[in-house]
Amino acid sequence: MYRWLTANIHVRRTLAAVATAAVVAGPSSAAVAADPPNQASDGARVVAEQVVGARQVDLTIQSPALGTTAKVRLLTPDGWSHRRLGRHWPVLYLLHGCCDSYVSWTRSTDVASIPELRDVLVVMPEAGAAGWYSDWWNHGAGGAPQWEKFHLTELRQILERGYGAGPKRAIAGLSMGGFGAMSYAARNPGMFRAAASYSGVVHPLADASYWLPFFGFSGLDPYALWGDPVGEQDIWADHDPYYLAKRLRHTALFIACGDGTAGPFDKPGRTDSLEALIYRENVTFADRLAELGINATTDFYGAGTHSWPYWLRELHRSLPMLLDALHTGRGVAAGIAGA
Repeated sequence: MYRWLTANIHVRRTLAAVATAAVVAGPSSAAVAADPPNQASDGARVVAEQVVGARQVDLTIQSPALGTTAKVRLLTPDGWSHRRLGRHWPVLYLLHGCCDSYVSWTRSTDVASIPELRDVLVVMPEAGAAGWYSDWWNHGAGGAPQWEKFHLTELRQILERGYGAGPKRAIAGLSMGGFGAMSYAARNPGMFRAAASYSGVVHPLADASYWLPFFGFSGLDPYALWGDPVGEQDIWADHDPYYLAKRLRHTALFIACGDGTAGPFDKPGRTDSLEALIYRENVTFADRLAELGINATTDFYGAGTHSWPYWLRELHRSLPMLLDALHTGRGVAAGIAGA
């Protein structure tokens, strides 16, 4: 009997030791399947965080979609720094324009001090000086840079898993970012409740020869983005908001643009051929939405150039719609006055 008890105790101790070793050695297979809170399913991960101002945090993300790192600035809501697991906020993406960067919105506007945004996680991601919010075609080879995958899969998963981003999303942008807002919303129906474009490139195929040099900014191959506008017209159309307009039927829309003549924020006599061209694209886009019976709020304010004072004003004018779509309680129902 003594030998049996001794052997039994020894077996139990051995099993307990094995179980303890398994816990110490690493997580179970079920735990391995769960991605860390600062990591996306494809391995994209946050490699650095930096507080850069009141309620402002910069993330550096190592991205397989881009093949390099990229920055994202967060404007965080009240209570965010002490958030508990499972707490989340509605999200507003603000997209920058061509030849600029993720710092542009906090650098050139008052977005960080708008009271109505203290209940929202504002996300301002890097998009390349001329990334054009697209997964580049690269002459059929695909691969990096894949900006759409970075923004809407990698970054979205990271923010939702570890940074308090909820499922209610709106998106807005200026110029190249206005294109991004409308193209992303149309290419991913249901992902964004609202989309706003300020002087956005909303019909690039209509002016393909004009936009190709912008695609080649900083020595990039302009045909690597979507190919030749004749030979690869279908790729262009698959990103062009004008041709994707029917997919925006269930998205609240705001479209604003000047006509390129001197406005209240310009020196007298100034003209802007870029804004004039974009104005024609925006009118054509709005007409297409109307033909399809899709509601959109337009602010074709006449005199105005391609510049920050107008985009700041239009951000304020569009905020009631954007916040109303996010159900923050600070939108149209709350009676926010436009600037």
